[in-house]
Amino acid sequence: MDVFEEIVGLRRAGRKGALATIVAVRGSIPSFQTAKMLVRDDGSIAGTIGGGCVEAEVWEAAREVIAAGKPRTLRFDLNQNPKYDTGLVCGGSLEIFIEPVEPPARLTIFGAGHVGQALYRAAANAGFEVGVVDDREAYANRERFPEAREVIAAPYEQACAGLTPGEHDYLLIVTRGHHDDMRVLRWAVGTAAGYIGMVGSRRKAISIAKELTAEGIPAEWLERVHSPAGLAIGSVTPEEIAVSIVAEMIALRRKVETPLPHLSRGEHAPAAK
Repeated sequence: MDVFEEIVGLRRAGRKGALATIVAVRGSIPSFQTAKMLVRDDGSIAGTIGGGCVEAEVWEAAREVIAAGKPRTLRFDLNQNPKYDTGLVCGGSLEIFIEPVEPPARLTIFGAGHVGQALYRAAANAGFEVGVVDDREAYANRERFPEAREVIAAPYEQACAGLTPGEHDYLLIVTRGHHDDMRVLRWAVGTAAGYIGMVGSRRKAISIAKELTAEGIPAEWLERVHSPAGLAIGSVTPEEIAVSIVAEMIALRRKVETPLPHLSRGEHAPAAK
């Protein structure tokens, strides 16, 4: 079984895992340096780092790495701890690095104007797989977004009906007007997307939230919307706004506990969309 092929398959399926690699060895151990074991999010494994108690402890640590999304390094002295003596160990030590394996972060931008284009460039440079949706073919096309994951030119309701965002999806609403923003947000809050952001002023966010609540959309669904989207860096131009929003998405992806506050105290500049 090829561990690397298993990792590719896991990520394509939108699943998580953790890869354990023996990175340092001293003396005799029941495996070899660079040996690898993949622990999937359901607890199943591919590959081995030698079996026994060491592998069991690494499996437990790998589950924690999957949950936290942060790497760990474990060290084992097989000479000093009798529980590692299975009759196969001559006595040595090893160091194992465990790193998270996560699906690609996918961003879908609703709105292909100036801010949408700036977001596309900034997010792609930060490693996001970017898709773009707009109801105007003159804006949503491959000439403007040549390396996008997908470019959809269709009415927003039609485009949204064909999308099924999961927990690793990021949705960013930056259409050309209040009405279209609300149409997309109405759909977005009912999805499993891990991040939902909407560009605009705080006043606009409150207004749209009130309208959707009046329609019967649960308030707790709307509470997870980042609006105005982005971190408080004083952004004004489309490019600066894109940087602030991508920074916020990176903080979420990297599980930063205390990023800069949202722009809730101010107003997003009404940059052309």
